Amino acid sequence: MEARFDLYQLRVKRFGDILMSAVLLVVLSPLLLLIAVSVRTALGAPILFRQQRPGLNGTPFTLVKFRTMRIESPANGTKLGDAERLSKFGRWLRTTSLDELPELLNVLRGQMSFVGPRPLLMEYLPRYTPIQARRHEVRPGITGWAQINGRNALSWKEKFELDVWYVENASFKLDFSILLRTVAAVITRSGINSEGHATVAPFMNEEPLS
Repeated sequence: MEARFDLYQLRVKRFGDILMSAVLLVVLSPLLLLIAVSVRTALGAPILFRQQRPGLNGTPFTLVKFRTMRIESPANGTKLGDAERLSKFGRWLRTTSLDELPELLNVLRGQMSFVGPRPLLMEYLPRYTPIQARRHEVRPGITGWAQINGRNALSWKEKFELDVWYVENASFKLDFSILLRTVAAVITRSGINSEGHATVAPFMNEEPLS
């Protein structure tokens, strides 16, 4: 089983990622250009949001997305929260998941896959339990098992349990099912936000490490 898993992850899945991301970048290039112009018009420069995220085995890479938040600081120097910085246009980009399209470049470069646990923040790495850290045994994904089972409406504990379940059960059939269900989740715009937050509350892991 482990040998079959390695073959799928390292060869079959990677070949599919390269082929699909290359085709989609070409086919969607007019849409990417339109969104880029819209972001520049609505939010100014920069068009892309770049941030270091942990990839396979926790190795850092630079994730790219379309920017959805304002970057200007208030006159009194008080730091704005996500809800204040998230523009109406940016919220629409997020609810349609169009802000994720530049991640196709991360997939093409081998830093991400179409399906896998979502890449979170670097600062979360020391907060994971050993079991939760298993989510980094595969490449992070644009979509994943947690995304089609609640996305940001899930608790962190529930999310990580789903991520680890995916790591232990990854297969072509499962990935294909996740991709199909992702289309439905995007259309219905389900689980975009968590209650009381513009996106999701930070992961602090108040449970004891074990």
